[in-house]
Amino acid sequence: MSAGLFGLLDDVAAIARLAAASIDDVGAAAGRATGKAAGVVIDDAAVTPQYVHGLAAERELPIIKQIAIGSIRNKLLIILPAALLLSAFLPAALPVLLMLGGTYLAFEGAEKIWGKLAGHDAHAAPVTEVGPEAEKRMVAGAIRTDLILSAEIMVIALSTIADDGGFWLQLFTLLVVAVVITAGVYGAVALIVKMDDIGLALADGATGFRERFGRGMVAAMPRVLAVITVVGTVAMLWVGGHLLLVNVHDLGWWEAPYDWVHHLEEDIHHAVAGIGGFLAWCVNTLVSALIGLAVGAVVVVVMHLLPFRKEH
Repeated sequence: MSAGLFGLLDDVAAIARLAAASIDDVGAAAGRATGKAAGVVIDDAAVTPQYVHGLAAERELPIIKQIAIGSIRNKLLIILPAALLLSAFLPAALPVLLMLGGTYLAFEGAEKIWGKLAGHDAHAAPVTEVGPEAEKRMVAGAIRTDLILSAEIMVIALSTIADDGGFWLQLFTLLVVAVVITAGVYGAVALIVKMDDIGLALADGATGFRERFGRGMVAAMPRVLAVITVVGTVAMLWVGGHLLLVNVHDLGWWEAPYDWVHHLEEDIHHAVAGIGGFLAWCVNTLVSALIGLAVGAVVVVVMHLLPFRKEH
């Protein structure tokens, strides 16, 4: 009887160790996947606050909550099943999808730069009307934009773990990525849009350092949004260009650019002691961003020449 009990306990311990190892695998894979998709995540966080600009303060958080719920539905009910089916039955399409996503990111980044130079915002969506119907239209538009960004995030994440394990590892890793990124992005967005209210609450009736700190938060809000927008634009060009650089090479369509960048990275890494690895990464990032800018600029020109774009 005792031998059977000890055998059962050994089995339970073995299962527990296997489960712990699986959790570690999922956590490690989710960490790599989330890091790889960081550029799109930054852009997502940079774009979303614009949808609540101009709303009454008490409506900002409810609207962000609705967009966040729509975002998690996009990821779990639409993108996740499609990504897993694609990985199982048509994995060769992943590099092509990543290149399409990279081209879209490059276009978005270049479009933002063009919007700044031309004196208009590429994502201009100021709220000029209030009411339930206007809010519904705004939330629906934000969720549609999120669908594109979320699809890019999930495909990039899937490409990172595609060779690491089977279906279950991919499923649980993408679930973790979906939940963590959605919570992180919309938690950060909520904090950003309420920064001025938090600052006013700190400064209200206060004196000395607390008052100065609160008023400083309010004054810093426009600068914070401006920095996030710039970082988001650079991140889109960088990630978009890198996706194009790597996947054109992996598909065998044009290997020379990637090989040149790779050799340049290695030369810098070995030539500079201590910070060679960081400088090599900076060179890769710069070249990727320039590629993204060049490709994005071409797409912007083409899009602005199309007849239906001229009507707007």
